Amino acid sequence: MKLSTPISVKWLSTLTSSELLGNTSLEITGVNEIHQVESGDIVFVDHPKYYDTCLNSAATCIIINNKEVNIPAGKALLYCEDPFEAYIKIVQHFKPLQISDKAIHETAIIGEGTVIMPHVFIGANVIIGKNCLIYPNVSILADTIIGEDVIIQANTVIGSDAFYYNTKKNRAAWYKKLLSCGRVIIENKVEIGACCTVDRGVSGDTIIGMGTKIDNMVHIGHDTQIEANCLFAAQVGIAGGVKIKSGVTIWGQAGVNKTLTIGENAVVLSQAAVLSSIEGNKVYMGFPAEDASIKRRELVWIRRIPALWKKIMEKE
Repeated sequence: MKLSTPISVKWLSTLTSSELLGNTSLEITGVNEIHQVESGDIVFVDHPKYYDTCLNSAATCIIINNKEVNIPAGKALLYCEDPFEAYIKIVQHFKPLQISDKAIHETAIIGEGTVIMPHVFIGANVIIGKNCLIYPNVSILADTIIGEDVIIQANTVIGSDAFYYNTKKNRAAWYKKLLSCGRVIIENKVEIGACCTVDRGVSGDTIIGMGTKIDNMVHIGHDTQIEANCLFAAQVGIAGGVKIKSGVTIWGQAGVNKTLTIGENAVVLSQAAVLSSIEGNKVYMGFPAEDASIKRRELVWIRRIPALWKKIMEKE
């Protein structure tokens, strides 16, 4: 999330009741989590396993629960006992929940020629381009940006919160929600089927690239970035932080694990499970998803096992 104006780390220290260490003259221009962090951002870390990753990232300021770490030159630390809660306080301040009592928020911008059918909800600061077609009961939540010539079928939800929780076991509520302050961006000529869900980014953007077509009952997780002209069949599930290059096809009921990359023009066959990054220009199948030509040969040999076993037993 980019801030509308730079904010001093001294002010943020006061807001979060944190001790300011390191460079005290810095200004912050964005709020982010570690997978999306850029220069000028503030990020939080509360586990020693990830201290070095955050400290050596592009982040300008790090909220941390250990002040004995080596502070990288030029950076600032905000030390507090609970960095997660400090981060949440910052998000709540700069991106508070925007309650709407109208079907279409007064701040929404809707382009010429766009058709909005009955019972559609459009939240605050939504921008919809020209010549779009939005079917009944679609919910387009705050800060979503939609390009031109986009079709969204009935009962789809765009911009719901990320499925993202802090799972520390040392408190009564194990699953503490990390508030989402990111957006969904849907580019030109995208089609989204009925009953789909597209989560907003935690702090960055979930992006659906130009010309991509999505079937019914597909889920796209937070911060996933899909390039142009991809094709997803029904009941595909994509986790958070995935990068899908242009021309990818994913057939029905396939699942994609978090924070991986699918290469350009890859084809993932039905019910496959993509557990790690895969190269482009290949066809994949199975659990875990592997090169389909190899997987098919393996299946042929598996089917031959009973006959081979029978031969072995006859020789004995």
